[in-house]
Amino acid sequence: MPTIADPIRQRTLMSNVYDRLRQDLLDGQLKPGMRLRFEDLKAWYGIGLSPLREALNRLAAEKLVELEEHKGFRVAPISKADLLDILFMRKEIESMGIRLAIEKGDDRWEANILATTHELRKRESLTPEGRIDPEWEARHRAFHFSLVSACGSKRLLEVRDLLFDHADRYRRLSHHYPMEARDHALEHDDIAKAVVSRDAEAATYLIKRHFSRTVDILLSAPDLEIL
Repeated sequence: MPTIADPIRQRTLMSNVYDRLRQDLLDGQLKPGMRLRFEDLKAWYGIGLSPLREALNRLAAEKLVELEEHKGFRVAPISKADLLDILFMRKEIESMGIRLAIEKGDDRWEANILATTHELRKRESLTPEGRIDPEWEARHRAFHFSLVSACGSKRLLEVRDLLFDHADRYRRLSHHYPMEARDHALEHDDIAKAVVSRDAEAATYLIKRHFSRTVDILLSAPDLEIL
């Protein structure tokens, strides 16, 4: 006989597999365009069909996976058109968030930006083995969020977070294609200084250039297939 604990347990299982799938999608462990077969996923993640299906439907709503009629789920593919669309929207949303945060942010907001900048600078983006460093990734996300955190719009932040995740799938690829000398730490420092100085024009210019450079690196990589 079902108990009250059963739905709670089911929800917990779904949340756990959702988090794991989402992280593997963003890290590139599940490759763009890859078929997501239930039997394989059940074995890999040690999960039943019901929470797995619910997690995939949630990821489909976020456009990180696709559901094709009569074919099932697959990892959302990457493309030049998608990358440029994400870039356009990120520039607009992030600039709006920064402008609003500059208008509304207080001393504590400024202090948090300086703190996250300092923490990010103390970590390298890649490990000595050339792998993406998870701690740097966490600090990088915290830094970029700090810039817009005082914007005062919950919906803007929700859209912005989703765009950040979609861009992350592409951005993490760029670490492996250093086509030009690039000082990430200096770029982050310059953006932080402009925001804390309440220079909206400089801050929005720098954040747009920062995003564009990543896209330029990916599009110029000779052995990366983005159609």
